[in-house]
Amino acid sequence: MKAMILAAGLGTRMRPLTDHCPKPLLDVAGKPLIAHHLERLAALGIDEVVINVSYRATQIVEALGDGRDYGLTIHYSHEAEPLETGGGIRQALALLGEAPFLLVNGDVWCALESDWLAPLGDDLARLVLVDNPGHHAAGDFHLDSAGRMHENGEPRLTYAGIGLIDPALVAGEPPGAFKLAPLLREAMAAGRVAGCHHRGHWVDVGTPARLAELDRWLRQDDARR
Repeated sequence: MKAMILAAGLGTRMRPLTDHCPKPLLDVAGKPLIAHHLERLAALGIDEVVINVSYRATQIVEALGDGRDYGLTIHYSHEAEPLETGGGIRQALALLGEAPFLLVNGDVWCALESDWLAPLGDDLARLVLVDNPGHHAAGDFHLDSAGRMHENGEPRLTYAGIGLIDPALVAGEPPGAFKLAPLLREAMAAGRVAGCHHRGHWVDVGTPARLAELDRWLRQDDARR
């Protein structure tokens, strides 16, 4: 199985840290944020990763290379301008192939679990959900007792920025910039999106303060081991 890391964003919420450094390369506990993902993907047995790049793309490519340092093969999907989540995946389909792949937002931190890689069956996606953080208290979607995803319903959970995606979800869209969320909602309405509730540590690394908090947590966790 392949994975895709979304890393083409401008990182505007992380300024001034991202004025000269792309967000995926910001240091967290002694290594680039994206390196934590690459290590965990390799531990899951994933050996090919596609990374979409745009803002300061050259820095990312030079820092990560072909992936051999992480036990992976890395392919890069270059975007002249960021294409949003859906458009970025659509452009990368030639690199991803036709089989479901694990999608990971580059600006989250989370321990990845092998259960998320189970076959999709007739579903177009399986999304990982987490308890609502304080900065997103309203949540995103409802996960019912059968593990099915719904746009509406209570209680609501937050999309973790991680999911198993069937390329067919975006393959029919024209090239260009578009968001993934509307397509996921359409698939939910058709009963073709599953979900799982992750209760482990998860961080949306969207601000300098959250980056610093994650850095402290990881360093303390390492010290406890």
